[in-house]
Amino acid sequence: VKSENLLSIFNNHLLDVNLRWLAVLYFKNGIDRYWRRVAPHALSEEEKSSLRAGLITNFNETVNQIATQIAVLIAKVAHLDCPRQWPELIPILLECVKVQDSHQQHRALLTFYHVTKTLASKRLATDRRLFQDLASSIYSFACSLWNHHTDTFLQQLYAGDETNRLLLAPWSVLFLRKLTVHGFIEPHNNMEVMGFLNAVFERLKQFLECCWQVKPGSLCREKLEKTIILFTKVLLDFLEYHPWPFIPLIQRSLEFAVSYVFTEAGEGVVFERFIVQCMNLIKMIVKNDAYKPAKNIEDNKPESLEAHKIKTAFFTHQTLTEIGRRLVSKYFLLTEEELTMWEEDPESFAVEETGGDSWNYSLRPCTEVLFLDIFHNYSQTLAPVLLEMVQNLQGPSNVEDPVQMLMKDAAAYELFDNVDFDQWFKNQLLGELQFSHNRYKLIRRRVIWLIGQWISVKFKPELRPLLYEVILSLMQDPDLVVSEAYRMSRFLKGIVQPKH
Repeated sequence: VKSENLLSIFNNHLLDVNLRWLAVLYFKNGIDRYWRRVAPHALSEEEKSSLRAGLITNFNETVNQIATQIAVLIAKVAHLDCPRQWPELIPILLECVKVQDSHQQHRALLTFYHVTKTLASKRLATDRRLFQDLASSIYSFACSLWNHHTDTFLQQLYAGDETNRLLLAPWSVLFLRKLTVHGFIEPHNNMEVMGFLNAVFERLKQFLECCWQVKPGSLCREKLEKTIILFTKVLLDFLEYHPWPFIPLIQRSLEFAVSYVFTEAGEGVVFERFIVQCMNLIKMIVKNDAYKPAKNIEDNKPESLEAHKIKTAFFTHQTLTEIGRRLVSKYFLLTEEELTMWEEDPESFAVEETGGDSWNYSLRPCTEVLFLDIFHNYSQTLAPVLLEMVQNLQGPSNVEDPVQMLMKDAAAYELFDNVDFDQWFKNQLLGELQFSHNRYKLIRRRVIWLIGQWISVKFKPELRPLLYEVILSLMQDPDLVVSEAYRMSRFLKGIVQPKH
């Protein structure tokens, strides 16, 4: 099938949707095979010129899935031809984005995002310079567009309007995010870039305030939460790619994230994915090597020293104590949903809890990583706090008090250098393992985890016979074996191959 025929088919809105869908997929998949000049049976320059013109004749596609595929298709061609063989693409997209028709504007923005995304991914020096030139030339327009669309969305939220299904604010921030992160060599020296990044904090506050009045579970709330996450990704991406230019934003980022996640300011407005994003922001700042002084004084850079100074001033004893306590007493606690999952499907619970590659996206794994990073960087402050929490929970837990059970599960964490583990095992943990009440398996599970961490580090050989008995009894609990299979394997590995 000729490419001209495929183009005619998916541009014809009178034809069957499935036929048009197949046509756009065939066209998109054929670009890699036939568009390059050196490809076998490559398209001629005349054919390609005609096809490029046909791809941007209108942005009125009514089917969302087809519109997305057309946008991706145009981006694939742009990756090969823009701007040298296709100089008119960007000007046409800019004109279409400026039209009053919201549907056409949405389709043009969708295409513009995919085009900027693919152009930003090119790595040759000449391609990067071309993208930087593009970013400089359209950045002011992109910022004004983003402000306009964000104001419009906020007005719709305040009015409770859920009729507009084609939101423009998410696409304008996606588009602007690519320009901001990849379009400037020294973004901190560009007033518009830094102005946009600072404005992101203000916009986030406005959106979070709207969470009070937008009904949870509604379409409007779903759009609101998705937009908030997109805004947080701007900060995370900029920090990842430009740690030193991000230094002027460290203080504000920490104040923002800590305020919403670890104080009363976030009560009633934050949601799980936003909490995860804030935790990731804190984690990336805390563990960033660019923000740590060098071991040799002569190797220190002014930027690193400045960032370290900001972090040190922010993470006071009071702030760290509050973060540590809330991580353990709030975010480490298993929810009712997690406990139910454990009861009904232990294997799925184990996969969900360990997080796998999803530690950046799931709350409990993300909490665990943030806690470890903060503890390792500020252990002198946090170790006494954690020890106090553990000591306050000594002795058997009241099985009728779920909060006390969950607190003990959360608190037993990362105290290798501060605890005599052999004494702790004999005087406390052994008894916890031998307590057979069904609800107590929550504690047994955490004790298994603890011993799995310590078994090859600090554990006397003479205590091992006690462990053998415990292991045999624990193996009788199928739920516990399934949910803790990995930790049980560490048990056995430590016993068979001790490091003493």
